[in-house]
Amino acid sequence: MVKSIATLTLFLNLFLCSVVTLAQQRPVRIGIDGLSHDHIHGILNNHKARTDIQIVGIAEPNKEKAQALADRYGFDMGIVYDDLATMIAETKPEGVVAFNSIYDHLSTVEICAPKGIHVMVEKPLAVSAEHADKMESLARKHHIHLLTNYETTWYPAHYKAFEMAVLNQEIGAINKVLINDGHKGPVEIGCSPEFLAWLTDPVLNGGGAVVDFGCYGANLMTWIMQNEEPETVTAVLQTIKPEVYPKVDDQATIILTYPHTQAIIQGSWNWPVDRKDLSVYGKEGYVTVHNAHDLEYRLTRNVPKKEIKVNEFPLAAKDPFNYFAHVIRGDIKVVDTDLSSLENNLIVVKILDAARQSASEGRTVLFKK
Repeated sequence: MVKSIATLTLFLNLFLCSVVTLAQQRPVRIGIDGLSHDHIHGILNNHKARTDIQIVGIAEPNKEKAQALADRYGFDMGIVYDDLATMIAETKPEGVVAFNSIYDHLSTVEICAPKGIHVMVEKPLAVSAEHADKMESLARKHHIHLLTNYETTWYPAHYKAFEMAVLNQEIGAINKVLINDGHKGPVEIGCSPEFLAWLTDPVLNGGGAVVDFGCYGANLMTWIMQNEEPETVTAVLQTIKPEVYPKVDDQATIILTYPHTQAIIQGSWNWPVDRKDLSVYGKEGYVTVHNAHDLEYRLTRNVPKKEIKVNEFPLAAKDPFNYFAHVIRGDIKVVDTDLSSLENNLIVVKILDAARQSASEGRTVLFKK
């Protein structure tokens, strides 16, 4: 009898271990809200081979767009629904990624948060501070993660620069940061009609280059400053190509001031080449990130510059969707100062609001804390 009980106990323990292992290995159920953002290709590419996430439903009323992507990436049109609420009811996702207009991010959270469904949006968080505050309130009330994804969050060189300049203070006290992001323009590089329809709309996107590319700089500078808010925001917005972008700016310069530091953020739809780079200057030296992997630095004026390749990535995730899955599972804890955090991105939206106000009024705006 004792032997039988021992055998049964061993069996139950093995069974429970197997259940736990299977639960850990089970992919996180992910829903997609919208297919109009051209960054959608990032999650659809190789989605069938993924074991960390499973796309269980897509909310997209434009069935022609959905069919084109289904043909390209091989998902079943049976998981495509006309609206988010129906998709959630039918497919029960644990998390939703938003690939709709920035204006519609609020509605995504309004539907998901009360159901306890975590949300990750493509940058920026919201079209305005008013929208962002509502989203924050919903996320906190219903205890969901609300993350914002940027391409530049996945640049290994950024973390090396952060380690050198912020954590180790190898270049001395930071006094100036230059951040440049942009390309020839969304029309010029061939963005899809569905993407352009809202990206070039002042309501649905909140602006042109100032939002599309200014948000990168605001996100990175807020990270570098560890969520310290700027004292002032000054911005100049122009439309260099009114025949192409009649409703929004295509050239943006934002100046942020802090007690001992200044940042110049340049976002453009007019550069002849694609660029996402930054330079951090300290009292003694500087560090420049040229792209995802190439980093240049000089620690003092008396030593030559050095150039290195950075491939090591510090996050325990391989891409934004793997990161989202880890956060939902509780394997990764989001820190307030992280690039994807709600706290960082609330500041980002406030900076963009102040930049638009500064440009429209032709004056420096005191940042409201």
